[in-house]
Amino acid sequence: MTNKENELKENIQEAGSVEIEVFTDPLCCWSWAFEPQWRRLRYEYSGKIRWRYRMGGLIPNWDTYNDPMNSISKPLQMGPLWMEVKHKSGMPLNDRIWVENPPKSSYPSCIAVKAAEMQSPIAAEQYLRRIREAIMLHGRNIGEREVLLEVAKQLAVEKPQILNYSTFEQDFGGDAAPKAFEEDLKDVRMHNISRFPSLAIRKSGQNGVLIVGYRPYEVLVQALEQVAPALEPTQHATDEDSYKQFWGGALDKEVEEALKPEMQAGGTA
Repeated sequence: MTNKENELKENIQEAGSVEIEVFTDPLCCWSWAFEPQWRRLRYEYSGKIRWRYRMGGLIPNWDTYNDPMNSISKPLQMGPLWMEVKHKSGMPLNDRIWVENPPKSSYPSCIAVKAAEMQSPIAAEQYLRRIREAIMLHGRNIGEREVLLEVAKQLAVEKPQILNYSTFEQDFGGDAAPKAFEEDLKDVRMHNISRFPSLAIRKSGQNGVLIVGYRPYEVLVQALEQVAPALEPTQHATDEDSYKQFWGGALDKEVEEALKPEMQAGGTA
């Protein structure tokens, strides 16, 4: 396991004075657009925060899905939203998937993430990133079981210390992963989450802050300051190579976000 993976394991499971529940969905384009800010936060506050992903079940099926805010009720209408998100965020998005091979539901990918999480939080972390890359970058239909299994198999081959494929396949096809997903859906309803990504940021035993939707990095830092005024970053990215090495690769927009001037209390430098 690399140093970066050890750090992620510590941050997800053990370390930190601030807890973050991340409500998201593998098919959510705004969650993908948010990756540069989310990665920067985890890098700069490494050892000071811990987090857990909650799968939101964005698209149960196209018979019931309706997004009146964006006028989307069928797959073809999702493509223009992805084009808009790509333009606004600067993150690459393969919007052709919604014309060529649209996913029928995001539920299978949500369940797959929970199957990975049954092995460890870091397995869920890395598997979620990989299935997002599969659809957002490469136009692969992660609504299909075969694609989800292929991504898991590749991760298991490259990082057997992170994911065991046979265990994943068994959990994905069993009852425990869907039940874990149902628990996430209950949490989504309890927090009245209607947009992704949403971050519930809090210290144990205290009231927290809910950040809803795609937001700039400054908003995340302000939320941390509100929850834990004494919290300070542990590191800042200084060059592209070391940042990419930490994550095992990063997109241009992610590097650009990480190398922005350091945040100061109440604003930017």
